[in-house]
Amino acid sequence: MANIKISRKSFEKDIGNLDEKMQNRIALFGTTLESFDDEEIELEIFPNRPDLLSYQGFKRGFLGFLGKDKGLRNYKINPPEKNYEVSVDKSVSEVWPYCVCAIVKGLRLDDAKIKEVIDIQEKITMTVGRKRKKLGLGVYPLDKIALPVSYVALEPDKIKFKPLEASREMTGLEILSRHPTGREYAHLLAGKSKFPIFVDSNKEVLSMPPIINSHETGKITEKTKDIFIECTGTDYKILKKSLNILVCALIDMGGKAYQMKLVGAIKDVTPDFTPEKNKVSVENVNKVLGLNLNEKQVKGCLERMGHNYSKGVAESGSWRTDLLHEVDLIEDVAIAYGYDNFEPEIPKISTIGEENYIETIKRKLSDILVGLGFLEISNYHLTKEKDQFLKMGIAERDVKGAIEVMDSKTEYNLVRNDLSHYAMKILSENVDVEYPQKIFEMGRIFNLNNDLIEESESLSIAASPSNFTELKQILEYLSRMVGVKLEVKEANKVPLHFIDGRCAEVLLDGVVIGYFGEIHPKILKNFRIRMPVALLEISLEGIFRKLE
Repeated sequence: MANIKISRKSFEKDIGNLDEKMQNRIALFGTTLESFDDEEIELEIFPNRPDLLSYQGFKRGFLGFLGKDKGLRNYKINPPEKNYEVSVDKSVSEVWPYCVCAIVKGLRLDDAKIKEVIDIQEKITMTVGRKRKKLGLGVYPLDKIALPVSYVALEPDKIKFKPLEASREMTGLEILSRHPTGREYAHLLAGKSKFPIFVDSNKEVLSMPPIINSHETGKITEKTKDIFIECTGTDYKILKKSLNILVCALIDMGGKAYQMKLVGAIKDVTPDFTPEKNKVSVENVNKVLGLNLNEKQVKGCLERMGHNYSKGVAESGSWRTDLLHEVDLIEDVAIAYGYDNFEPEIPKISTIGEENYIETIKRKLSDILVGLGFLEISNYHLTKEKDQFLKMGIAERDVKGAIEVMDSKTEYNLVRNDLSHYAMKILSENVDVEYPQKIFEMGRIFNLNNDLIEESESLSIAASPSNFTELKQILEYLSRMVGVKLEVKEANKVPLHFIDGRCAEVLLDGVVIGYFGEIHPKILKNFRIRMPVALLEISLEGIFRKLE
C-alpha cells in the first residue's frame, strides 16, 4: 500500500466539497480516506492502481467514477524532434537491460508540483518497481542535457560524476560504499562487473540507474520548464506503463509530451499511448457479479472507470498496469456499479461445516517446519520458462510437458510443474539477507498426463548453507512426527539440479514421491547464489491418502 497527500483546496476546486457523501464516494472508488484537515487530504492507494499515485492520476480516475469525465482520456503525444534519441548499448543487457524515455516541455513548476513529481517518481519505484529491484525512474532538466543520449554499461572505476547532494566527484564503487543513497541500494548492483549509466553527447554523466542521478544534471527546480525522463529496469512492458503514468501526470500539469527514438540494442519509440484492447462479455460480467446488467449498463460502468466500450471490447488507458484478464475489467464494473448496491443473499441450503482433513495435515506439517526454524513462502502458480527450466539445468530442447498459458500478457507464461525452482528463485533474490536461510512451501503443481492437466500438492524445503545429511535428518523427523514411514534410497535417476552422489529418492510404500539432495554448483551459479543449498521436494498426495 502507498499513501498520497493532496491539497484540500485543489481537491475541492477541481472535484467537489469533501462532505460526508464525497468521503463515502472516495471509499467506494477503492481508495481509503486515511485522514484530512483544512489543509491536506491523505488517501491510501491499493498496489494494483499505481496510476492513482499522484493527484493528477487520482483526479483523472475519480472524476470519471463520479460521472463528470467519463470514458478513455485521450492524451496527445508529439513525434520525436531532432536529436530526441537514446542509443542503447548491448553492454547493458546483462546488468539493467531495458530503458524507455520521454521529453515533456512547457511545465510551470512550483514547490508543490516539484514535490508531486518527486513523490510519484518515488512511489512508482517503491511499488511497481519493488524498491527499485524491477525499475528505476529518473527526471532531468532538459536545458542541462546535450542530446542525443546514450545508455551504456562501464566498469565501476571508469564511472566518475558528482551524485545528488554530494560534495565531490565519485567513482561508481565509491557511490555504492560512501553515498547514503548508494549504500541503501548497493545490493541492486552487487556482483556486477559493469554499472549502467546515461551519458549525453558532451560525455556528461546524467545518472547511474537505478541508484542515483548526477547533481549537475539530475535535479529539477522552479526554473525548469522542459524535462527529460528515463525509466530503466528488467521488465520492458512494466517500464512502458510506468513511463506512461508519469508522462500523463505531467501532461495534466500543463506539459507537452514528445516521444524519443530508442536505437541500438532496443529499437522503439516511447512513450506509446495506444489504448489496450480486451474482450469483456456481458454474460461473464453477470455470472461473476451475480447481477443482471444489460450491455448499455455495462458500457456505462466501464466508461465511468475510464474505459471505452463497444461490441464486447473495452479500450483501456496505456497507463493501467492492473488489466491482466477479463476479470479485472469485471472488477471495474463492480466498482462503478457500487458495492453498496449489491444485495446479500442467504443460500437456500443448510450444511454443517468441518475443516478439510488435507488442510489439517498441511497445518501440522507447517507447524513442524516452523518449529524447526523454517519460514513459509508462497509463490504464484504461474512461472517463467527461464526459472522453471533453463536455470534448473534443463535445456530448451529437453523441455517436455510444459503447460503454456495462451495469450499471456506477462513473462509469467507457464503453469509451474514443481516448487523447487521457486525455492531457488527466492534464495537468489535474498542473497543480501543474513544466513542461514531456511524456507519451505506447500502448494499445487501441474503436470500433463495424456494431454490432461493433473493438479497435485507438493512440499518443498530449502536451506542454505546446508547439506544432504541435515536435510535427511529433517525428513526423518517429519516422518516420525506425522506418523508416515518414508524411506530414503540412493537415487537411480538423479534430477539435473542435484549433485550426483549427493542425492536420494524418497519413497512411500515403495513408490518414489520425490527427491532431496545438494544443489549442483552450475545451478547455484545460474541463480547467482554463493552459498551451498540443500533442497527437497516430495508429493503430498500419498501422505494425504495414508492419513485420511
